[in-house]
Amino acid sequence: MKRRQFIQGAGAATVAAGTLVSGKAMAAPEYKWKMVTTWPKNFPGLGTGANHLADMIKQMTNGRIEVKVYGAGELVGALEIFDAVSRGTAEMGHGAAYYWKGKSTAAQFFSAVPFGLTAQEMNGWLYHGGGMELWQEVYDQFGLVAGAAGNTGVQMGGWFNKEINSVEDLKGLKMRIPGLGGEVLKRAGGTPVLLPGGEIFPSLQSGAIDATEWVGPYNDLAFGLHKAAKYYYYPGWHEPGTTLECFINKEAFEALPDDLQAIVRAALRVANQDMLAESMVKNNRALEQLVNEHGVELRNFPDDVMRKLREISDEVVAEEAQKDAITKKVYDSFVAYRAQVEKWTAVAEQAYINGRSLS
Repeated sequence: MKRRQFIQGAGAATVAAGTLVSGKAMAAPEYKWKMVTTWPKNFPGLGTGANHLADMIKQMTNGRIEVKVYGAGELVGALEIFDAVSRGTAEMGHGAAYYWKGKSTAAQFFSAVPFGLTAQEMNGWLYHGGGMELWQEVYDQFGLVAGAAGNTGVQMGGWFNKEINSVEDLKGLKMRIPGLGGEVLKRAGGTPVLLPGGEIFPSLQSGAIDATEWVGPYNDLAFGLHKAAKYYYYPGWHEPGTTLECFINKEAFEALPDDLQAIVRAALRVANQDMLAESMVKNNRALEQLVNEHGVELRNFPDDVMRKLREISDEVVAEEAQKDAITKKVYDSFVAYRAQVEKWTAVAEQAYINGRSLS
């Protein structure tokens, strides 16, 4: 009876067109958008992060924008979402910028750079260090609005079917690894392979690849990668604070009134922080499960391997920067910022963690 009275008081036409949320009538959608993703439908962390963003946009706009999320392959292929949003087949895309290095070399800097920035450092560069403005300059060429929409934190080094005891063990290694990390592996003698998430497990299990990186324990456990490889290496030198993205068709975005544009941008920032927080909570729990319940052998890369990868990484990243003017511009900003912020990180985060670990 109370519900019926509320509906009558709110106005039958209003409620018939909308949905009740926390006792409040949600407006009928004025904009119905599609979001295509590179992730399997509802995949923990990444796919659910896209779902969470879509839900927040609906709630924060009081239903004026409704976003339907499509997993990889449902509307377009996982690595076809960039073009789909650029041409307007969908209004939004959720993925990682390093997948689009074939479109722009500069794009890789907005996702992950080997031995680059941690999540906290990355957010500083993007939001207050000029990174977001550069990201938008790159994506302007494709009719897209750029936005950070998540971060995994420091990733794991990956799953291997053989031990990595020296740099020699990287030679001939076929590994699924995207972006600049793949270029570093190639220079070290390995063979990088770019695969969307849904193809990783069968490729590793069949021996089509010898190793793979994905994200971290929470996401890796969900994919069952421990069933296809024995050794789990850390740290993720190639992805120290990987930013996930949500890009928007620029024409569709600019068709929104100013208030909805501001709300969408705010929702992206909330999603960016939320994914990082979720990763921090769930990764350690999943790691304990992998080691204690599934017998995974946790290994750290030897120091000489890390030194060599760092040396190669600096060479590769500097060479990539010379490919075109916009990449050089992004590289210069990134490197200058890293040189500045790593000093503060050393006397703040790093020094504190070192001190906390003393016994």
